[in-house]
Amino acid sequence: MTAKSMMPYVQGNSAIRAMFEEGARLAAEFGKENVYDFSLGNPSVPAPPEVNQAIKDIVDQEDTLLIHGYNQSNSGYEDVRSTVADHLNRLHGTSFTSDNIVMTVGAASGLNVAIKTFIDPGEEILAFAPYFVEYGKYAANHGAMLNAVPADTATFQPNLEELERMISPKTRAVIINSPNNPTGVIYSAETLTRLAEILKAKSEQFGAPIYIISDEPYRELAYDGAQVPYVTKFYDNAIVGYSWSKSLSLPGERIGYLVIPSEIEDFENAKTAANIANRVLGYVNAPSLIQRVVARCIDCSTDVAAYDRNRTDLYEGLTSLGYECTKPEGAFYLFVKSPIDDDVEFCDIAKKYNILMVPGKSFACPGYVRLAYCVSHDTIINSLPAFAKLMDEIRSM
Repeated sequence: MTAKSMMPYVQGNSAIRAMFEEGARLAAEFGKENVYDFSLGNPSVPAPPEVNQAIKDIVDQEDTLLIHGYNQSNSGYEDVRSTVADHLNRLHGTSFTSDNIVMTVGAASGLNVAIKTFIDPGEEILAFAPYFVEYGKYAANHGAMLNAVPADTATFQPNLEELERMISPKTRAVIINSPNNPTGVIYSAETLTRLAEILKAKSEQFGAPIYIISDEPYRELAYDGAQVPYVTKFYDNAIVGYSWSKSLSLPGERIGYLVIPSEIEDFENAKTAANIANRVLGYVNAPSLIQRVVARCIDCSTDVAAYDRNRTDLYEGLTSLGYECTKPEGAFYLFVKSPIDDDVEFCDIAKKYNILMVPGKSFACPGYVRLAYCVSHDTIINSLPAFAKLMDEIRSM
């Protein structure tokens, strides 16, 4: 019999995955080219050729225990962690070493490791709406509570006034995500400076640290010269979770890392606890072969220009049809205002035109819909007549 604790998850199964499965069904019925599936953030741009070459070279050149065996440390290979630390130092002017890096099974496991390490059952995590729906599940995995800070829909920057009001003695962490899924907004240096000031003051008020957990799988996907500030330069008690799922188009390889800065409170115990959490949560260590691959490809990147073209053409196409949306600065999502109050109903109507979107309700921000534009450029262009018909129907209602 299925565990009772899992039944809420079964009943509230991810709308994103449900839409993705619906896309496969519609493609079988109408032909893939006639279905405009914007549901899942599954990169359409292939991994850089250096990745495949690195896999071949590593298999041919390296000791089989290094590519298929357990790691000596659950934090990952020391040389890989050193490579990651050096890379971050070059980019951000930081001073990390291998001791500050924990290799993880993608960003999702990294966030779970971070929550297990820093948050006790019954404590609270705050997240700025709109946010990735699974954050709440990750908190629940460890007996923590996740509460949403209401969205500032004018800018989609973090709503810091509401955050300051909501922080309580039980608050132990704030999750941030920049560039943001689903809005594509980049949190500014001014925002991070003010966030750090609030958390420092509240930590002193309540006599306990409040951590920032920064989820950064979209860091390299920034457009028009936009810069993504590095959070550890603003706040000592900050942990960064990263994944190569988007930057190298490797979502299926499940490879990422945590940064735990030396400045964090009780660093030695925190680093040891994260190392143990990696093991006791069942991850053991990040995939050995792919650790070695990303170390060789540390300076590679995917073709961001392809996403930029999709971003521009979809944004301009939809706004010319009367849809409302803030042009995203990063990631590969548009967060579009629903032209009717009920975003779920709007997504259901869109299916009549073989358009698949995810309602904003799934991101704790109803009244909007998310479109993942990490699709072929043909899908972008071919979808616009369908969006026009959809808007015509909405206006006639």
